[in-house]
Amino acid sequence: MWYVIFFLISGGFALAVTPLVRKFADRYGFMDIPRPPRNLHAYPVAKLGGLAIFLAVAAAIMVFWVSGGINFDIVPQKFIWAILLGGAILVGGGLIDDKYDLPAKYLWIAPVLAALVVVLTGIGVGIKFLSNPFGDPISMNFLILGIPASGIFIFMWMLGMMFTTKFLDGLDGLVAGIGLIAALTLFALSLTEHVNQPITATLAIILVGALAGYLIYAFHPAKIFLGEGGSLLIGFLLGILSVILGGKIATALLVMGIPILDVAWVIAQRLWYRKSPFIGDRLHLHFKLLDLGFSQKQTALILYAISAMFGFTAVFLQSMGKLVALIVLFGLMATLILGVIYAYRKKQRITQLTM
Repeated sequence: MWYVIFFLISGGFALAVTPLVRKFADRYGFMDIPRPPRNLHAYPVAKLGGLAIFLAVAAAIMVFWVSGGINFDIVPQKFIWAILLGGAILVGGGLIDDKYDLPAKYLWIAPVLAALVVVLTGIGVGIKFLSNPFGDPISMNFLILGIPASGIFIFMWMLGMMFTTKFLDGLDGLVAGIGLIAALTLFALSLTEHVNQPITATLAIILVGALAGYLIYAFHPAKIFLGEGGSLLIGFLLGILSVILGGKIATALLVMGIPILDVAWVIAQRLWYRKSPFIGDRLHLHFKLLDLGFSQKQTALILYAISAMFGFTAVFLQSMGKLVALIVLFGLMATLILGVIYAYRKKQRITQLTM
């Protein structure tokens, strides 16, 4: 019942505040103007969806806090402040970018600051070992240029998660939906007997509720977009929850596997063609599926289903099982990419022959 209450608090808050944020965005010019061919919408759509999600998460966390539900001996108070401060930095930076459309070189500032907040508050920095399905745990108990290796690892992990969700944000409700599935997976994992972390479970279900409430407005046809801050915020919250949960990196990699591999593939192609990794294009998997004739809803649901399948297996698999699942995931992604590219080129040839 406890978890249902906090799901309803964050979900209800997101449901209530998202229309208000949308009106604010419309009034003060925080609108996404269509720019083909990458943009799929035909009319201006409000940004700042991330602000609505952050307000819902922050409100529910404050209720959790004042109700005495957070045992600071288990989850230190500074960890909660890191979630709130890091989220505020991302949303604030996103507001500036959504209004003024900053050059790409400035888009690192907010994510780097948010990742530094996580490291400086000590989240995950005390990790001495990383689990290794091949054998003995990997020691993280050493320094690199005087900095704990675990701190560098957490910093890079947070940046990786944030930029994965940022680069993936190109389809109505895609990032919010996959983020919801990932948060639900972390929630389920935190309730298992070998993990048993009710505080982290509550934080995860708060995120699930906020994303569910927001997704009602964001699924196709979207009435509001995440914006710069929102796309980063979801990756930030998932990254920090997976670390607080005890370094459940493999679990997060599984449920976010398709997005991570898709983003890595796209960035590699952009660099190969000497383009900026931040440039917008139609190289992502979801654009290829759209080009094959799938609708926005169908494309989103296909990617939701794949993420849910791997998220479900991640809850029940041990380290070796997760390794096998990761290998299967890589194979599935490679097959999917090659299949989509083949089908797309075949469709292009048929189109040229019939012209």
